Amino acid sequence: MKYFNGLGMHLGNLSRLSNAKTRSISPENFTGEKGGGARAEEGLGAHAARELGKGWKISPAVKIQPGETFVLADIEGPGAIQHIWMTPTGHWRHSILRIYWDDQDIPSVECPVGDFFACGWGEYAQVSSLAVCVNPGSGFNCYWEMPFRKRCKMTMTNIGLQEMVLYYQIDYALTEVPEDAAYFHAQFRRKNPLPYKEVYTILDGVKGKGHYVGTYLAWGVNNNGWWGEGEIKFYIDGDDEYPTICGTGTEDYFGGSYNFENPKTHQYQEFTTPYSGLPQIIRPDGLYRSQMRFGLYRWHIMDPIRFENDIRVTIQALGWRSGGRYLPLQDDIASVAYWYQTLPTAKFPELPDRDYLEVI
Repeated sequence: MKYFNGLGMHLGNLSRLSNAKTRSISPENFTGEKGGGARAEEGLGAHAARELGKGWKISPAVKIQPGETFVLADIEGPGAIQHIWMTPTGHWRHSILRIYWDDQDIPSVECPVGDFFACGWGEYAQVSSLAVCVNPGSGFNCYWEMPFRKRCKMTMTNIGLQEMVLYYQIDYALTEVPEDAAYFHAQFRRKNPLPYKEVYTILDGVKGKGHYVGTYLAWGVNNNGWWGEGEIKFYIDGDDEYPTICGTGTEDYFGGSYNFENPKTHQYQEFTTPYSGLPQIIRPDGLYRSQMRFGLYRWHIMDPIRFENDIRVTIQALGWRSGGRYLPLQDDIASVAYWYQTLPTAKFPELPDRDYLEVI
């Protein structure tokens, strides 16, 4: 019987032994080498530990200056990322997470850090899902398994105007990777505002075989009334005018119904579950916070959307106007698409600049 490789972990195989080697990268062990932790002699905690010395939380975090790209991890494979934890200071849309697989020059993950962890509006919201957890006060956790064969390089770029501090830990296994294991991808997009009658594109330009596994939307409403009548559509393997998969409405796709309305309070109701959620609702305060804003996620863990050659994903922004007619909306929509595919990665659209990304 082939020995278990230590990947695809769940309660049903947790008792199985494997030959995988567990490693972890943090500011106390930048390379993840065996026996390499707690050796720092300088770092952001050195002053606090000055009476205790080495081994007493000398280097819990790093500082990243404006315009600087910091290499979080550079790992030789084969292996797989199994957990990422981080807590960044500063503007979450101005901290750009990138991941490169197997010596590619272009990233397979390129996303503002808050949006990647389903917190696109720049402030804390509890997320309790299988793939992503966000815990008090701003503990970002990712459990997407990310296999690689030759190399994993992970970076954080500070495109803001202020220094940022980043606490982080990347847990991974060095082990055999199956031939049929694909590479994790995540792509950010934003339109603000969405032009009238234009359909919002979540993902396009993908080339290769794979499966789509998740959607995060940061949706800012610029109109009164309900905003979620729009259909999500998945165009698979050459679909042109008509998609293979067509949803019934925005709240339906994200696992809710009837406007996400609590029938007792007649108000929007936050929720966070293993596969879908509306964890963040920003409500007007009667002064400067004038717009309703929503953060939504849907993970296709049990129902991945498979494609052989290409996939395109869109969603309509649709409300109501007089006479029971649909109203195409001009909202502020940002998204993250998550998927696995074979390499090479097709080049992503250029990330918007700092001012276009900004959320106030």
